[in-house]
Amino acid sequence: MNITVVGHLCLDVIHHIDRTETTGYGGIFFSVATLANLLPAEDTITPVFGVGKDDYDAFIERLQRYPNVVTDSIFRFQGPTNQVHLYYQDAIERIECSKHISEPIPLKKIRSHLDTDMILVNMISGLDITLETLDEIRMDVREHHTPIYMDVHSLTLGIKDDFTRFHRSVELWRRWLFMIHAAQMNEEEAAILTPEQLDETALAKHTLALNTKVLHITRGEHGCTTFIDEHKHLHRYDIGGVDIAGTVDPTGCGDVFAAAYCAHYMKTNDIFSSAQFANKIGAVKASMSGSGNIDQLASFRLLKEQRSKVVS
Repeated sequence: MNITVVGHLCLDVIHHIDRTETTGYGGIFFSVATLANLLPAEDTITPVFGVGKDDYDAFIERLQRYPNVVTDSIFRFQGPTNQVHLYYQDAIERIECSKHISEPIPLKKIRSHLDTDMILVNMISGLDITLETLDEIRMDVREHHTPIYMDVHSLTLGIKDDFTRFHRSVELWRRWLFMIHAAQMNEEEAAILTPEQLDETALAKHTLALNTKVLHITRGEHGCTTFIDEHKHLHRYDIGGVDIAGTVDPTGCGDVFAAAYCAHYMKTNDIFSSAQFANKIGAVKASMSGSGNIDQLASFRLLKEQRSKVVS
């Protein structure tokens, strides 16, 4: 099986509340590395994004430890890779500052990788692809019923003159969430996404009326809520938090959640069990500082064939 992954790479500088710093690859790297560790060797992960020319060789070398990641689809560009400073105010709240945000990934770079079993679009910067590019992806894969999973992530973030990010609603949110397999967002993103300030139930009803099957709202240490459209009826499933000793850093947990869900869903076609798995793996990531120990997720590697009850 193959999954195509689209989203921006970041070079993270994490400023912890104890005044220590962690640096490392962030953004879409969390999703790619999670998929590489969770999926069997015979599956392939095809990431599509650019890397600044000065960082390209070292990054490709880092990915060489994953034999199931195809690096031919990663391109280099002139200029620096986006560097993101994350200043944590407490265990959850943070101020994000993004410089050198990459240009949107061109459709021509993505289109040749759409013959795939699943597509993960992670809006790492919020400018990863244009809405028009997403529309073209939808049209290209519609006949094959290829599931598209989208993490809303930074789509709700604007940019101030000093490069700090701030939450704001998305006027065209319905077009973004139209006709995909699943949309993911955290509680804060769900609250701010719509100009109408819809509550979560109303947001789920509107989203699932757009020919989208699933809405995941992640809640950090409190788990997540999965809304599923079952035969035109809205069903809500609350999945509790997972108690992981030594929680140190929530950075990347949403990116890991998205990748873990996609990996499990590719094997099972089971929405609910995939959400449970993603919730667990996202919690495990919280015990790691940055992405340095991400390869520990290999202990949760999925089987080549993994059967479970299908929820559709």
